[in-house]
Amino acid sequence: MKQKKIKILQSELRNKFIKKGVKMIAPETVFFSKNTKIGKNVIIEPYVVIAENVSIGNNVRILSFSHLEGVKIENNVNVGPYTRLRPGTVLKSGSKVGNFVELKKSIIGKDSKVNHLSYVGDTKVGKKVNVGAGTITCNYNGVKKSKTIIEDEVFVGSNTSLVAPIKLHKKTVIGAGSVITKSVSKNSLALTRTKQIEIKDYKRKK
Repeated sequence: MKQKKIKILQSELRNKFIKKGVKMIAPETVFFSKNTKIGKNVIIEPYVVIAENVSIGNNVRILSFSHLEGVKIENNVNVGPYTRLRPGTVLKSGSKVGNFVELKKSIIGKDSKVNHLSYVGDTKVGKKVNVGAGTITCNYNGVKKSKTIIEDEVFVGSNTSLVAPIKLHKKTVIGAGSVITKSVSKNSLALTRTKQIEIKDYKRKK
């Protein structure tokens, strides 16, 4: 009986949003909550779950296999595919969150991008920031959560670990493959890498 009620509720919610102009390619695969709010010109691809307390603005596209909960999404935002947005997250206008990205209790600023394979938690990201593939914020040390602040126009190279608490000031560049443990000053390049070693004509031991 409970399953039947859920099915009826989901059907009612889908029809409500379709009447409001939300475009769904496969409505039967999209799930809403009673308090879901959606603006104009929104496209939702198949296999998307919108859990409690989600607000979606205008001109938003949510790609397949994404899960949203406790999130505010402003206008002109792209989400997914395979994105998990956890409670306390805000996506500002023009931002983009892409493939296999998880966000928790974070603000992604206007026109900023977190495109691939990243975890961003307890973080405030400014405007026009690029977070490279494989970047993670190390926000939990086993005892407490700490915050990361990334100011405007910062470029974070791929495969970077940002060990909180930390602040990347405006227009900072972080070299790919770095583990950053200290705040970085404005207009600076920061990187932590060991020197590459090459042994000529190397033969493996048999």
